[in-house]
Amino acid sequence: MKKFLSLTIILLVIQLGSISFAQSQQLQPQSSYMSKQWSEKANSMVKYQIEKRGITNIDVLRVMRITPRHLFVPSALSSMAYNDYPLPIGKEQTISQPYIVALMTDLLKLKGDEKILEIGTGSGYQAAVLSQLVDSVYTIEIIESLANSAQIRLDNLNYKNVVVKFGDGYKGWPSAAPFDAIIVTAAPKKVPQILIDQLKIGGHIVIPVGDKWQELQLITKINKNKIKKKTIIPVRFVPMVRSTE
Repeated sequence: MKKFLSLTIILLVIQLGSISFAQSQQLQPQSSYMSKQWSEKANSMVKYQIEKRGITNIDVLRVMRITPRHLFVPSALSSMAYNDYPLPIGKEQTISQPYIVALMTDLLKLKGDEKILEIGTGSGYQAAVLSQLVDSVYTIEIIESLANSAQIRLDNLNYKNVVVKFGDGYKGWPSAAPFDAIIVTAAPKKVPQILIDQLKIGGHIVIPVGDKWQELQLITKINKNKIKKKTIIPVRFVPMVRSTE
């Protein structure tokens, strides 16, 4: 599914991505979030990377067109933001490939009134996409500097229905549970039971699972004691890590 980049491009992206995200990116004024240049890139991304791979949900496609992905990557990488691969955002973390963001969002089958839990905020891009499709997004990031910068970025970009917490995703968010759906953007070796416990009956979890070999799974909670699992595609995510405290 994924195209491998040349070694030269990989080394360039890693080198540029090592720049501190918080220090390198300056948010643009509201009027230029999606200028003609960026809109053309986003429209091309949706047409050739997302629609051609079979995603037809008009709401997901619309949000992927209008969310300024270039503001969720280090400024040195902004020209690559709409390309067909993930990018580093610092702290050995990445922003997912656009198609994967769209696919995981589409798999949740959102209706618009949901309360969502996201594990792995990163730069906040997935949360920004979700926030335009649901009632509220609660998102947890285990790296404090990323959590802080993501909250500032989301606030400045006016995604006001997103709450970011610095914490351990393996613990979920008990005080805000239960959730209509849960999306996980880092890969545990197995699905944490506590996330299933914090999901409403009938809700979905979209999560990459595995170590060296990972697969994207769609989990549906049938009742308190039963879930249904469906494997979607092979994927490669950063590992989901636990707090050392």
